[in-house]
Amino acid sequence: MIYKTKLIETLTGKNPGLLATESDQKAILAAIVQLEDYNPNPRPFEAKELLNGNWRLLYTTSQELLGIDNFPFLKLGEIYQCIQLQYRAIYNIAEVYGLPLLEGIVSVVAQFETISEKRVNVRFNRSILGLQHLIGYQSPNRLTTEIESGKKFPAVDFNIQNREQKGWLDITYLDEDLRIGRGHQGNVFVLTKV
Repeated sequence: MIYKTKLIETLTGKNPGLLATESDQKAILAAIVQLEDYNPNPRPFEAKELLNGNWRLLYTTSQELLGIDNFPFLKLGEIYQCIQLQYRAIYNIAEVYGLPLLEGIVSVVAQFETISEKRVNVRFNRSILGLQHLIGYQSPNRLTTEIESGKKFPAVDFNIQNREQKGWLDITYLDEDLRIGRGHQGNVFVLTKV
């Protein structure tokens, strides 16, 4: 599809938004809107085989995520979102790199509740922050499996009790390898299936 190709080309080299200028951001958002008009799955929760699984972030406007890159001596690496429909769980995993042996993980676990044909309410309930080698991090798949099993990690691993740690997410485009979402803070997320 021409609109999908145009969006992917517009995202190239933007390092999930860190390198996007104001002009780039406008072009990306325009390309997103065009593609959303041709969403082949307007009821994404009925396309469970497409939605379920691991996704890698291509682009976001979320300053919470992009702000991870602002910590001294650290650089934001790949960001993944793993959706496990059977557990009604979303696992956000950001890989962080810097000085040798300081490669880290920032992970937030959330439960979701479907409230419409394209929207979920999300409640964040666990956060894990630590060094990859201490946690034994190898891949998003393995980390989510260990979290699901209830494993406690030798890291900053805590339950989120604050009732304010919630939001919603609309899935505005879904096909076999691309997903677009819009969040409660006005952020947009473009992800590819891995």
